[in-house]
Amino acid sequence: MEVAAVDLLVGDVILVRPGEKVPADGVVLDGESYVDEAMITGEPVPVKKRKGDAVVGGTLNKNGAIKFEASKVGRETALAQIIALVEEAQGSRPSIQRMADRAVALFIPAVLTVAAATFLLWRFVFAGLVLGDPLLFALTATISVLVVACPCALGLASPTAITVGIGRAAELGVLVKSGEALEASEKLNAVVFDKTGTLTVGRPEVTDLIAFGIDEMDLLRIAAGIEANSEHPLAEAVVRRARSDGALIPEADSFEAFGGKGVIGRIDGTDAAVGNRILLRGMGIDIPEEIDGASLRIEEEGKTSLLVASAGRVVGILGVADALKENSIEAVLRLKKMGFEVMMITGDNPRNAGIVAREIGIGRVLAEVLPSDKAREIKRLQDAGSVVAFVGDGINDAPALAQADVGIAIGSGTDVAIESGEIVLIRDDLLDVVAAIELSRKVIGRVKLNLFWAFAYNAALIPVAAGILYPSFGVAFRPEFAALAMAASSVTVVSLSLLLKGYVPPSKRGTEGGKKG
Repeated sequence: MEVAAVDLLVGDVILVRPGEKVPADGVVLDGESYVDEAMITGEPVPVKKRKGDAVVGGTLNKNGAIKFEASKVGRETALAQIIALVEEAQGSRPSIQRMADRAVALFIPAVLTVAAATFLLWRFVFAGLVLGDPLLFALTATISVLVVACPCALGLASPTAITVGIGRAAELGVLVKSGEALEASEKLNAVVFDKTGTLTVGRPEVTDLIAFGIDEMDLLRIAAGIEANSEHPLAEAVVRRARSDGALIPEADSFEAFGGKGVIGRIDGTDAAVGNRILLRGMGIDIPEEIDGASLRIEEEGKTSLLVASAGRVVGILGVADALKENSIEAVLRLKKMGFEVMMITGDNPRNAGIVAREIGIGRVLAEVLPSDKAREIKRLQDAGSVVAFVGDGINDAPALAQADVGIAIGSGTDVAIESGEIVLIRDDLLDVVAAIELSRKVIGRVKLNLFWAFAYNAALIPVAAGILYPSFGVAFRPEFAALAMAASSVTVVSLSLLLKGYVPPSKRGTEGGKKG
């Protein structure tokens, strides 16, 4: 039975065939397929979906049939909310637009005054300078002033650039909720990052793999074979790494967990263990000095060291940590080159925070900061004169996101954080922070260029239309030419704004083609 997307309800089970669009957000119940999520994430490579994976309404199912249960429908879907945010933002007016509106309000009576003065001067004061009928000349000059001084260009200068800029941002995977956010981003001089889940992945990952006497793949087989029976986050990290590297994970013949120490079991009939020194020494396994030194070096880097033993000897070490996100170092480097002060605020302990900060290139760190105090720290920076952007992803970041001059929320974060941010990054890519700021500077720069053009046009052509060149050069500006000039000014402003559609921020030029607008 086919049902229109608008009639779907939460809890409905929906079959999506190859080539069809996913009609709602939900979770896959059955089947496997690759889904093109480019319209949501901007990633061109389709993502494999299987049982338990989330699907997003509006994405395209490529090659397999899947059944999924709808969790969000209609206006509650991710795509609908993105559209609503963009529409709301495109209708907002930054302070520079309000300034232009005030200028237009003063502009109209000023033009009427100039037009009246033009008529009176040419009709009665300078009538002797006119070759022909002074009344006709005065009327012609007055009409030219009124026509050429149409304030359309002033009215279009800001909203056209803001609308195109916000649309372009959405294409790049950046949702800007308001024109004010664009303007504030252009004024920033400090960017503050949360650590866990923002600069780092937010979950443990195997970062170091050291094998002794066996190859790395066998080391992963042994460790993952035991850890596959555990639900500990460190165990999940080991199993993920083994699967990622293509290791065949054996089934453990036996398994036992020791809280705070590790796990033991039998793999292929051989006793094995994964854990800390206390566990291995309690089993009577000797830890050579060389291996113990390597383990300590891993721990000095702020990581968890897991010793792997098999048949009564240590065969390897796994270093596990909350790994840095792929582009975090490059993003911080670019921000520093742009002149920003880059800081990190985290609830983590000073040692771990310092290790991450040094690795990523951040010089100023505030550690052990409670969630309620993050906003207070942002306020302290603002009171010292900084214009601050805060980048975060969790519920605990929401107060700081709201306090910052510009709150930038990671789209993969919590709903509360996303609601609190003025800018939302659809992709979990910190280079998009840089791109958002670069685009904001470009858009506000284009608004200023539009306003300059509009004011310069009026300042130059209103006096010409009033006849200022006539006494010296005999040049008069006829109404038909005034109309063409007025239309040209509006077309110029709109064209300058439309050029933003082709703008590619410098931080994105390695990943997306195009020319600078």
